[in-house]
Amino acid sequence: MTRPVLDRRTVPAPSGPGVAASVVVLAILGAGVWAAGDLGINIATLVDSASNVADFAQRMFPLDFPEIGELLRLSGITLAIVISATLLSVLLSVPAAVLAASNTTPGNTARLGSRALIVLARAVPDVVLAIVFIRVFGLGSMAGVLAMGLHSVGMIGKLYADAVEQIDEGPRTAVRAGGAGRLQELTTGVLPQVLPAFVSTALHRFDINLRVSVLLGFVGVDGLGFAIAGAFRELDYQRGMALAFVVLVLCVLAELLSGAVRRALAHAPPSPPRPARGRISPPWTGSRVRRTGYALVAALVVVASLWGAELSPAGFFSGLGQLGTTLGLFWPPETGGILPDLLAALWQTVKIALAATLLGAVLALPIGALAARNVAPSPRVAAVFRGLIVLIRGVPELVLAVVFVVLTGLGAVAGTLALAVGAVGLLGKLVADSLEEVDERVENAVSATGASRWQVFASATVPQAAPAFVGHVLYQLDVNIRSATLLGIVGAGGIGFYLQNASRVLEFGVVTTVLLLVFALAMVVELIALWLRRVAGRR
Repeated sequence: MTRPVLDRRTVPAPSGPGVAASVVVLAILGAGVWAAGDLGINIATLVDSASNVADFAQRMFPLDFPEIGELLRLSGITLAIVISATLLSVLLSVPAAVLAASNTTPGNTARLGSRALIVLARAVPDVVLAIVFIRVFGLGSMAGVLAMGLHSVGMIGKLYADAVEQIDEGPRTAVRAGGAGRLQELTTGVLPQVLPAFVSTALHRFDINLRVSVLLGFVGVDGLGFAIAGAFRELDYQRGMALAFVVLVLCVLAELLSGAVRRALAHAPPSPPRPARGRISPPWTGSRVRRTGYALVAALVVVASLWGAELSPAGFFSGLGQLGTTLGLFWPPETGGILPDLLAALWQTVKIALAATLLGAVLALPIGALAARNVAPSPRVAAVFRGLIVLIRGVPELVLAVVFVVLTGLGAVAGTLALAVGAVGLLGKLVADSLEEVDERVENAVSATGASRWQVFASATVPQAAPAFVGHVLYQLDVNIRSATLLGIVGAGGIGFYLQNASRVLEFGVVTTVLLLVFALAMVVELIALWLRRVAGRR
């Protein structure tokens, strides 16, 4: 009996771009290891910091909650600002997405222009927008709504445009064939298909904005974040951590509500039942009653939020008259004679982001795997680790940074550890979702050969999810670069210290320089990520 000969032609040879992509990924991994060592992130540092935990706990407990009336007032203001900002971003993102999507745009000029505005909105940090708007509109809610609302367009607009490009063109073609105009095409042929994705994205952004509101409180935006900032400045950790706990509870509730709505949308019928003969509208079934009730509740919440945020149209239009003058203060960029210090701080920001991404990925991989229903030993284990991820995601990174500053002292170590813990929340969720989305047929085929659970995981599950892992880690690196820029506000290292200090002493040209440096750095990371995704798509 002759032995089968392996046909070497069936084994694809590694391509040049594929090899280059592997080298880049390994280089990023190596840079993360080096950055962690260079910053002093090691066992000895963690052991030394552990001795401060008991002291911090004594200064934090018992938690000092404000009176119920004040607590409800602060929570109401925060929720009103966040809901109003998310609504503003949705209203701006829908037309931007229609213009940016290749299948609905009127032309390449409109598409490229809209895409550029979406990228610009994402590139300008919300805290910088808040600094600008506070100078225009003063302290309060208006600056927070505008800052979060405009910055959120960068994420929502992109995801909305992607959803529009992925629609089934059949309904839209049928509507057009019936003589409908362009607006009717969009409202009847496009919007019904993308509405679930639009609602899901808006809810996800609401969850993010709730945590962002804490950061904006440190530059003067009203609400829980402003109260937390005041408590920490006075070293009143009992009050500050009590308010941070309230934010955590709100974030967890928002995450649970968002998940419930997304699941309801995913299991909703694709279209309402056809009306009976002689009727001009669908019957009032239980499903239609629930949808109508949800819509009414949502409308009431939006109206209450607009009222609670105390947004004044007169104040808005009067402030617009000063916008040009205020923007003029930020141009041209200036270095203030500290360009070497800015570059050194930017380099430290890069190291913080690299080290935090590496540490977060190392922690997130096992946690995310145990949170995946097709990998965890039991559904109960998966539920427990999903809950852990939700709790971690609910803690604002700025609060984590303050805690680690107290435990480890001022500097990059605190910022790195804060971002690493924060990364576990996002990466853990993305890892779990990627593992659950693999092709079960491949797993079943390997299992049918007699492979153990671990062998199936290593040889079938992980290889399928590996490209998504790389994309998630690069996305987390991009997020960490932007976050590391801002954590310096509370002394957690990086260029954020110079950003905050320049705004306090009214050196707005230096603020612009910092913004341009961070923008250039983020664009480099974005281009690397795009190239790696393109190479992975060819393989």
